[in-house]
Amino acid sequence: MALYPYLFFNGNAREAALFYAQVFGAPEPQILTYGSVHADEIPAEAKDLVMHTYIEIGGSKLMISDDYPGSPYQQGNNFTLAYVSSDEAAIQSAFEKLKDGGTVELELQEMPWSKAYGIVTDKFNIKWQFSHEA
Repeated sequence: MALYPYLFFNGNAREAALFYAQVFGAPEPQILTYGSVHADEIPAEAKDLVMHTYIEIGGSKLMISDDYPGSPYQQGNNFTLAYVSSDEAAIQSAFEKLKDGGTVELELQEMPWSKAYGIVTDKFNIKWQFSHEA
């Protein structure tokens, strides 16, 4: 299991990812766009925004995304913690415990990239993403 920082940007995630890859000597990252996953649900001007990418730095992943189209971007709140594990039971357990007193943004569910993916903000106002990694 791993815990990764996840940074959100206001339309310039691609630029940031390419910059950080160059700074840390990492390969150019593969970039998944909102339009490639949610083509029918995303406004045309948001289709090329970064839904997800990451850069490996010193054995850890720095995850990067543009804010979801239409979501208010606020500097200082532009991060989450991503709990990534191959143990689906551990993901379920942690998610259930963190949602007690918190707010669920997305219940755990299957996504094209994960068997169990969900988002919850805990009672301390920390946003967590959960993802099952096979």
